[in-house]
Amino acid sequence: MKKLFIIGMVGLVMSSCMKKQCNCGTITDDQITIDNNGNSCYSLTVRNSCSGNTKTWCFDYSVWLEGNVGENFCVTNVESW
Repeated sequence: MKKLFIIGMVGLVMSSCMKKQCNCGTITDDQITIDNNGNSCYSLTVRNSCSGNTKTWCFDYSVWLEGNVGENFCVTNVESW
């Protein structure tokens, strides 16, 4: 019984470690755009690690500067896309 409990706990720990964060993915593109009012958008396009979908967001310059194409990136306040 003790072995069964230990095996179960190891399985539980392993499965929780292998769960993907569906608010994360790989940066596929970065752009700077300026609208008609002169407002800048420092955008990152991210391919979701769970769904494979891509989405583009505008970020502060400092976030944009740190995010490089090909790197893993997590978007806060988003569950998935």
